Amino acid sequence: MLSSRIGILGGGQLGLMLLQAAIDWNLDISVLDPDAEASCSRIAPRFVHGSLQDYDTVYNFGKDLDVITIEIEKVNVEALEALEREGKRVYPQPSVIRLIQDKRVQKQFYREHNLPTADFVLTENREDVKNQAYFLPAFHKLGRDGYDGRGVQRITSVDDIDKAFDAPGVLEKAVPFEKEIAVIVARRPSGEVVTFPTVEMAFHPELNLVEYLFAPAQLTDEVDQQAQQLARQTAEAFGIVGLLAVEMFVTPEGEVLINEVAPRPHNSGHHTIRANATSQFEQHWRAILDLPLGSTHAYGPAAMVNLLGEDGYTGPAYYEGMETLLATAEVFPFLYGKAITKPFRKMGHVTVMDQDLEALKEKVDLVKQSIRVISR
Repeated sequence: MLSSRIGILGGGQLGLMLLQAAIDWNLDISVLDPDAEASCSRIAPRFVHGSLQDYDTVYNFGKDLDVITIEIEKVNVEALEALEREGKRVYPQPSVIRLIQDKRVQKQFYREHNLPTADFVLTENREDVKNQAYFLPAFHKLGRDGYDGRGVQRITSVDDIDKAFDAPGVLEKAVPFEKEIAVIVARRPSGEVVTFPTVEMAFHPELNLVEYLFAPAQLTDEVDQQAQQLARQTAEAFGIVGLLAVEMFVTPEGEVLINEVAPRPHNSGHHTIRANATSQFEQHWRAILDLPLGSTHAYGPAAMVNLLGEDGYTGPAYYEGMETLLATAEVFPFLYGKAITKPFRKMGHVTVMDQDLEALKEKVDLVKQSIRVISR
């Protein structure tokens, strides 16, 4: 299996960290990405510049490979289906990618498989949302192509209807919750399943993307077990091979509800590179190559802080404050190799570790105050 020719669709930061894990095992990796300057472009053994959504480009990229995987869901599924029919091992399976690509289909899947999630209605356009005023407050989500906080609008009342998308979407009931958590599940073709410890996420108040997280999540044993079991059930329902990140809400009553899933390595698992016996990226290779899954043992409390491009700066990236981070014990910056910073662009992350939870929180505050990604 380790001699297989492997392709990754997508060469951004997730592809970069998959490549870094692949180097340890001398895996033969090719990468396809539409950005000629993508994070993987300078270190991939073979880098192909091309569209992830064009049938011929994806098919021709994969036809001489043995195993094909993704780091982004926005890919041409028809080409992957054709490659799968020809005997290529495509993980996650094209059928799973197709289900998850459209949030409308994804939400219906949860309902059909009795997986708890917030109540929702499907909408075709903005006018449809107006007709569902009784359902507010709610979140309107684009069916397709929303990511990193894009494609989501909170609709509190009829006064906000103009924020709704004039395209097919899902109107999801706003449920009160105390925490947003995530569990990453790994599943291999033989059926072996392993989960990573539950993490607790804090979202940017305006951008709707993860600002930082703590691992493990501060939950009762009962709620944690519920989250772990729900994540496993979800992975089994999809029948996925590879990683599945399951994002969930915890209600004030202690109920756990699925928010969304991602069939690939995920922002909620970046800390595992240093904080766990097996990183999510190594675990992905183990899963799709049908190798024994690694221990997810956590070495201790950890946190991860996303490094976002500072508002008001666009241009060649400069990381202000790196000296402070490097002078602090058990603080590990990871930069994504993006030459140009833009406001709120994901430019890197910092993993923070400490055996004392309060000391860990103090270090997180230090990181957030010390470093900025600017241009100069």
